[in-house]
This record gives sequence, structure tokens and C-alpha cells, in this order.
Amino acid sequence: MSRSFLKSLATATKSTALKSAGVWTGAAVAGGMTWWAWRTFSPKLRLAPGWPGKAPRWSSSAKQGVGTSIDPRATLWFTLCQGVVTEVFYPSVDRPAIRQMSLIVTGPDGFHSDEKCDANHEVQFLSDGAPLYRVLSICQRGRYKMEKIVFGHPSSPVLVMRIRFTPLAGNAEDYRLHVLVDPHLGNHGWHNRAWTASYKGSEMLMAAEGEHALAMGCSAGWRKRSVGFHGVSDGSQQLKRYGRLRQTYRLALPGHVGLAGEIDHAGSRSDECVLALGFGADADEAGYRVRQSLLADIDGLQDEYVNEWCAWQAGFKPPAPQEVRDRDLFRTSTMVLRTHEDKHVPGAFVASLSIPWGEARKTRGHFGPVGYHVVWTRDLGMIAGGLLAAGDGGAAQRALEYCQACQEAEGRWPQNQTVCGRPLWKGRQLDETSQSLLLLNLANQAGLLSAKDRRRFWPMAKAAASHLLRMGPSAQEDRWENARGFTPFTLSSAIAALVVAAELAAEQGESALAALMLEMADAWHASIDEWTYVRDTPLARKAGVEGYYMRIAPPDAAGQPVKYHGRSELWYRPSRDQDRPPEEIISVDALAYVRFGLRAPDDPRIINTVKAIDAELRTETPFGPCWHRYSCDGYGEQPDGSPFDGRRGVGRLWPLLTGERAHYELSAGRAETARRLLETMERLASDEKLLPEQVWDAADMPARGLYSGRATGAAMPLAWAHAEYLKLRRSLAEGKVYDLPRQVRQRYVVDKPDSQIAVWRVNHRRGQMPPGKRLRIVCDEPARLSWSAGNTRDWQTAETRHAGLGIHCVDLPASDLPEGSVVRFRFDAPQTKRVAKDERYFSQGGEVHIRSSEPKALVAASSSA
Repeated sequence: MSRSFLKSLATATKSTALKSAGVWTGAAVAGGMTWWAWRTFSPKLRLAPGWPGKAPRWSSSAKQGVGTSIDPRATLWFTLCQGVVTEVFYPSVDRPAIRQMSLIVTGPDGFHSDEKCDANHEVQFLSDGAPLYRVLSICQRGRYKMEKIVFGHPSSPVLVMRIRFTPLAGNAEDYRLHVLVDPHLGNHGWHNRAWTASYKGSEMLMAAEGEHALAMGCSAGWRKRSVGFHGVSDGSQQLKRYGRLRQTYRLALPGHVGLAGEIDHAGSRSDECVLALGFGADADEAGYRVRQSLLADIDGLQDEYVNEWCAWQAGFKPPAPQEVRDRDLFRTSTMVLRTHEDKHVPGAFVASLSIPWGEARKTRGHFGPVGYHVVWTRDLGMIAGGLLAAGDGGAAQRALEYCQACQEAEGRWPQNQTVCGRPLWKGRQLDETSQSLLLLNLANQAGLLSAKDRRRFWPMAKAAASHLLRMGPSAQEDRWENARGFTPFTLSSAIAALVVAAELAAEQGESALAALMLEMADAWHASIDEWTYVRDTPLARKAGVEGYYMRIAPPDAAGQPVKYHGRSELWYRPSRDQDRPPEEIISVDALAYVRFGLRAPDDPRIINTVKAIDAELRTETPFGPCWHRYSCDGYGEQPDGSPFDGRRGVGRLWPLLTGERAHYELSAGRAETARRLLETMERLASDEKLLPEQVWDAADMPARGLYSGRATGAAMPLAWAHAEYLKLRRSLAEGKVYDLPRQVRQRYVVDKPDSQIAVWRVNHRRGQMPPGKRLRIVCDEPARLSWSAGNTRDWQTAETRHAGLGIHCVDLPASDLPEGSVVRFRFDAPQTKRVAKDERYFSQGGEVHIRSSEPKALVAASSSA
């Protein structure tokens, strides 16, 4: 079949919408053929029936391995799950190209064994710190065993699999060994076309979609090859029915296609055969790479692949604890983080090479729905920080350069994005912006940045600080991406980011901007109790404390926090908890006040909060304690263990939170407790030393593969969790929290400045302020206002000044007003159209009461955690 015919056929199918599915006539219309032409030519072309195939889905996210080559030319990443190769990514780390590549064994008496479902698996690393895997599959019926060595070509986008098949009953000739591939080129399962072909005399199976193609070849050759439509005419259907490829098809029109080949293992001269799955811009390029790999010295390729990883790992010295432990995750964690970086776009780290509950999620086209194989700037900052803690300063520098290049014009970063910076989800999260500044500070503290580097990154930091000041302090979405308002993690990271940006501004000679950032950071810091601390709630009484820091205070119509008797707008919340008021929802996020240097670990409010957290969120697993994210979390399996469906579920335990708690314990001087929590993290990892996003928190459900303290169907590995582990190792070695911003702790825990201002702005219209402070009115554009203090007939006029960083402000002298006074103001003349758009706010102005904050004194709490 000519290549031009394939291209013309593909072009015809792209523009034709079909009404019928799974029928020969529908495929005929798709190819632009008449019914007569179809009946005449389809037998000769051996076109697969059953177009377009069943709806494609992704594979399970509970990976047993992830890997790639160090070489930037090898733009391929692979994953393992249930003993088989699952998603393979090409040409970038955010684009899955196949769903699964698995082996099926058939034999006498109707024997049929899918290695994924009908064999027991053992996955091992063959080299510490290098993603070279040995997968041993033993038939559950005792008929065979199969050993696979899986790795990536050291310098080309080719997946190499070395296979040894050993019969345990009968002879090798009694069995047929088949390989099946489910192409998902283009990040989805639709619109892939497949065919059998020959490249330079080497028989191959091929598939293509858009500008990308794949080819699969075998060193032992093929006995039979076929393509088809998934669930109808693909090879798996024939193997189930007949135990062999009874009918072979040469071409499958664009749809959800499958590739199938019977390996000529019995006729091979060696007890090993090699499969190569290669990728390219077209079929010829993919075919060339496959043939080149099969003709190469496989032992040499494998050694080169491992040596590159070992050379990279050689620069790292695992920090304390020094004793040898079976569950040491240091080398695996560094490998996992490096594997999540793109090759063409250095510094672009994705959150996970997995799609949570992927087996239950349909593919819907390019980047929809989004798995975790995209860039979250927050996760990127954590990952780069984890590698920096391990000793890889280059990763942090690449990540900073990536952030600099993909920063939005208004100074923020998207909620998430492709590796090339194309925004995907539309949320605005202040901590995504803060993390870039904190990573910059961490790199600077580590001595990575010269004065020239700091000068180069100053415009990025300046724009980010501007965005924080204009959009804060309330977040549109918190770090868990499902609620808006005033939340400890966002507040902590934003305040810390402003302080480190102020230090950088002062170094660059921008003293006025440095003063502005510190004034605003101090004002926010002075208000965190007012915004997020609650007292005398049912949970406080249950925990035996007078109060605690809540999870999030949703904003009212004026942008002010509602702490009591309000309604939190949380996504993924079980229906039974929809009316639970915000003051009764607590989160581990309050520990960020200590992690970022805003509160001392022995502060009574923090100790109270830790007690409440443990009363509400802590769960003991067989491997040690772990924590839920917050009360009423709904992001997890449903109560019956079925996959999360996007709307309802029950949030499970997060191992990375055990790491965060360990960092708190270390900061509180309890290093031994922190060390035990490190060991808990290690035990919560899988047998392959991968850390999951979530572990199961209920009774075992063997039928669903859910066991207490073991991975759920959420992401695994979660790169953020491995980064937290590496930071914890470094923190324990140094006896202090590694990523704590030193200047922030110095300012708020040691120096304790007294903020002189209280801030009012359109998106945060303060209703009261403590006595003794100036009232700062902040706008995004110039404005003129009239104001009075107590006497509404004695009005004065004031105009805003440009303070820098895109904000305009005026300070009203309210510091001498006694408690009970009222400051009233109205905007007389917004000077630009942009301000005029907020006419409903400016026309009515504002009213701020001079009033002390909540009068209750803090009850002294025990320092025990």
C-alpha cells in the first residue's frame, strides 16, 4: 500500500462526521468511498471493521515505575503499572502517545493469559537510582514465567523491552506470545490510524495521528500482524475468541485503534527477543529508529542508559540519616523528579506521569480532561527545591529560567499549563505566583545566584510582587484548588514572597518599592489572626483548645472574611457536609505559618491548631500516622471504593503531609519525632519506592485493590511528595527546615515589627481596623476621594499617589482616632475608565470602624504535639 494512499485516506477521514459507529458502512463513508467501492476494494485492502472502536480511556495511575533517558535527544518517557508498560509520552513529557503495551499468552486447550490480569508481578530496579526495570511475571495457573527488562534508548525516542519467555508446563512451541499496543498519539485515543508495513525489509506495526507516528518491531520477527478497532476488531478480541490472530487486517481508519503482533519466539535463535517501540514525525522516521535500535548492541544500549543515570547520581551524597534502611527513597526520589522534566523545554517539570483514576476517565481530545502530566508552577517550585536539597542546583536554575519565560503579562502564572506555557485551567492562585519567588530565594540562599543572576531575575520578581499586591490577600483558589478566600497557606506564601522580593528590590536600588512591599506584607501579617483564627467552636471544644487557624474564610460581598456561620463554597465536598460552616473546617495548611517563618512553632495559637488538626485529620495507618488535607475533603474514592467521578468522593490520606508535619516537628525541636515521620513516609511508599498522592484510610477492599496505608487510585508517583521527602532528608541532616526563608523568620518571629497601616481596597473592603494605625486606601488606578473622621459634615479631599508596582494609594491619618470612631470616605473622580468600571464600589465609598480585634486572650497551651 502506498504512502500517498494512506495520506489521502487519512485526509478524507479527518473532515467527515459519521453517524453510525462500529459498522463497515460507517467506515466506508469515513474513507470517502461509495458502498460499491467499499465492497469491491475492502477485501483487497483488508480494512479493519468496527469503526471507530469503543471509547478510549487512560490506564491506572498507580504506577510501579517511571523512566526516561538523561540524554535530551531521547524525548520519550514511559510508565509501568500492573506489570505492563502503560502511558508512554512523546514528544514532550505532557503528551501521552500510547495507553498500554502488554503481552498475551495463548496455548493448548483454550489457554489464554493476559499478563496484566492473569499473572503475579514483581518489579525491581536493576541499578540504584536508574530507571532500569526488571519485571517478572508468573502465570497464576503455573503455565509460564516471563522476564522483561524495560528501559529507554539512551539517545533516541525508543522504548526497549527485552523478553525471556519460559514455559513451566509443556514446551515453548506450545504457546503463542502476542504483544498489543493501544496508540493514543496526540494525548487522546481518537483519530489514530494504524496499519501494517515494512521498513527496509523489517516488518512492523505502525500508527499515526497528526504530525506524530509510532512503529513497533521485534528482533525475533512476527508470525502474524494485525490492526483493528478497540473492543471490536483489535487483536485482543480475536485472542479471547480463538487464541490466535485468526483474521489479520492491514489498515484501520482513524478512530480508537489497536496494534497486535504474534512474536515468533519459538523460531528465534535466542532465548531472548527484543521489542522496540519507536516514535517520529512520520512513519519512516519511527521505522528507522526502531530498526536502528534492533540492529544495535542491546547490552551496549542498556549499559549506556544506566551509566548516564549513574553519572548524574554520582554528584549526590544522601544526607542523614546515615544508617542503611531497606526503604531509603533518596536515589529513587531524585530519579523520579528528574524523570518529570521535559527535554525540549528544560525546567518544565510536570506534577506526575499519571492520570488519577485514569482507568475510569475517557479521553476527550488534546489536553482534555487534564491529568497530572502538565505543569503547575507550585509543584514545579517544590520539585526544583527538592532537587536542590539533594544537590542538583542546575534543576533550580532551569526551573527559574522556565518560570521567567512563561510568566503572564500581569505577573502571575497560570493555574496549570503545557510545558510550552499554554494555559489550561483558568483558576488564579496566588501561591502559584508566590512559589516562584520563594524558589528564587531558596536558590539565592544556596549560593546559586550571582549578583548578575539576581539582577536578571529582578523584573520577574517585581512583576510577581505587583500581582500579589494587586490581587491579594484573598485567593480565588487555595493550594488545593477548590475554595476561595483567606487561607493560611496562601497568606503565608504571599507574605513571605513579598518579604524576599523586598530584599531583592533593595539590592537593585529600588528602596521605595522595598518599603512598599514590607509595609503591605506587615499589614497582612498583622491581620492573619483576624482573618483565619476562630475560637470556641465545636471542634475547639472537642480538641480541648480555645481556638485554631481555620482552613479558609470565604469572602463576603465586600471581600471581607466570613469566619463564623457562613457557607464555604468547596468543590468535591460530600453532600452530607454541604452546610458545614467554615469555622468547623480545619486544614493542615496552618502549619505553613511556621514553615514560611510567620509564627514560632511554640506559639500558643499554633499549638492549639496542631491539637485540633490531630483530633480531626490524623489517622493511624499500619505504617504510621498520616493526615487528611482538611475536614470534609471530597477528592478521593467514593465510599464504596469506586473511582472518584469528578463530583463526589471522600478525601484520603496524603503522605506528603506526613513530611510537612515532620518539618513542623523539627522546627519545634523534636528531631526524633521528625525522624520517625520520615520513616513513616518511606513505609507509605510502594514496594517500588514510589510515593503516592493518597493512601487508603478505611478497611481493606481487596476486590478493588485498596489496602490500608497503600496507594489509592490517585496519582503515583506524585513528584511533590518525593520533593518533600528530599527536603526532609536535608532538613534532618542540617537540624533546621531547609526551605524556610530566613529573612521572613527573622522579621516576624525575631524582630516582630508593629504594622502601622490597615489596608482597604476594592476587592478587600475592610469594615474595621484596630486603633493606632493609618488607613491606606489602595487602587489599581489614580483616584480622588473625600473623607471624614467621625463628623460627616467635615469632609477633606485627598488624591492617591502612585506607589509603584501598579498600585495607587493614599494614607488617611486615623492613628490618633479613639476606639469607636468611624472613618468615612467616597471616591469623587475615578480618573480612568478602568477604575470607572468599579463604579458601584467607588460611588458609595467605604466606612471603617476603629475597633479592637477579638478581645479574648489566648489560653496558654501545652507545648507537646
